[in-house]
Amino acid sequence: MLEMLGEANAAALVGLFGGVALGLAARIGRFCTLGAIEDLLYSSDDRRMRMWALAIGTAIIGAHLAMGFGGLDAADTAYLDRVWNPVATIIGGLMFGYGMALSGNCGYGALARLGGGDLRSFVIVVVMGLSAYFVMSGPLAEARVWLFPVKDNATDPQGISQFLQANYGISPIASGLLIGGAFLALALASRKMLRSPKHMFWGSVVGLSIVSGWAGTAWIAAHGFAAEPVQTHTFAAPIGDTILYGMTASGTALSFSVGSVMGVLIGAALGSLSKGHFRWEACEDPRELRRQIFGAALMGPGAVLAVGCSIGQGISAFSVLAYSAPVAFIAILIGAAFGLRQLITGFARVV
Repeated sequence: MLEMLGEANAAALVGLFGGVALGLAARIGRFCTLGAIEDLLYSSDDRRMRMWALAIGTAIIGAHLAMGFGGLDAADTAYLDRVWNPVATIIGGLMFGYGMALSGNCGYGALARLGGGDLRSFVIVVVMGLSAYFVMSGPLAEARVWLFPVKDNATDPQGISQFLQANYGISPIASGLLIGGAFLALALASRKMLRSPKHMFWGSVVGLSIVSGWAGTAWIAAHGFAAEPVQTHTFAAPIGDTILYGMTASGTALSFSVGSVMGVLIGAALGSLSKGHFRWEACEDPRELRRQIFGAALMGPGAVLAVGCSIGQGISAFSVLAYSAPVAFIAILIGAAFGLRQLITGFARVV
């Protein structure tokens, strides 16, 4: 198959299939980062936050089973190969969460809404992708590296499972089952959640989509001849990658990132059409659009500093139990809670 498709195209297909599942989960299962935080803080319904815990637990167990049986070397992933910078993670997470609240969506959520016809999300997607590239490899890249030095090829993989294995001889399967099982128990410790098979199903789908990215790209990297990174879904720099590919496709190859982004758009469109929810929407309030653009401009750099967005750090990095994952996730929650609170108490008048 690799000889016929090529490594890059095969990786794009892996990203596409997982992205379609994520897009369906967003539109049919209502899996949404900001929505889960809003429900938790301002309503009595915590099911969408429990969906998040279910997705994390499923992803941890799946990724660690793959690691234990030789299907994934987690040390090859960006989350464990790069020396963790806690300051960059915290600042980036706060920026991302705050920007997410102002925009009304994270990158993944904006893609899902765009797939449902929301043209406001098109602006968020474009601004977020460009702003991420602006600090990742653009004019502010040198300043970013100067302020937050990047050290790849960590001597010790920056993950909890690798630490437990090196120091206590605990296998990745054992640590993954234990920690992932704890997340599943937390997710299902609610009668309301147990009576909602829809939430349980789509939370599991999101977790398995993350595992599919790891397993698929790891298989390609192991069996292909061309170098192909081991990666899974995240939605900050990959949005910029997709914009760049759209402008330079004749001189660049497809990638997992492009497949993932396009998959979410396709899955979201299919989910919206199946529910009869697809409709074109635009922004009628310039102040609202200004706020959303500002939020998107914060999310891109924030995700680059944190090395991942709400999906990238919140689930993908969690799946390999990177040190950065819980810290970034908490920072994103705090930033989002602060932004939501300002909006509710009249933040629009301040801006």
